[in-house]
Amino acid sequence: MNIENTASQMRKGVLEFCILSVIKQGEAYPSDIIDKMKKANLNILEGTLYPLLTRLKNAELLSYRWEESTSGPPRKYFSLTPKGAEFYKELETTWFELANAVKTLTQSEDADPEPTETDNNNFNTQQ
Repeated sequence: MNIENTASQMRKGVLEFCILSVIKQGEAYPSDIIDKMKKANLNILEGTLYPLLTRLKNAELLSYRWEESTSGPPRKYFSLTPKGAEFYKELETTWFELANAVKTLTQSEDADPEPTETDNNNFNTQQ
């Protein structure tokens, strides 16, 4: 079994949630999304990001606006739609349930399996 392939599949599984998390913080230009993802150690290529943004826009989860740029072509800034904000809330709930389940299964039997409010806050700061 190849660890790189498994790790890649795990990252792909949370990619939409992470991208929506970045955009939820405020309007985002694709290169800003890439930078924030890299800072979180989730590298994403433009060739992966743009089709994902298009799919999320076509699903009416994102909207965009064009802004003129002084240093090149106009820029497309993405933001969550009301439908996207609702979808994000559902993803967030699913993420916390999944993360807590994985934590329960992977921690030692001596540790307290119940997640704490601190655990949830730690996940929020990493989004």
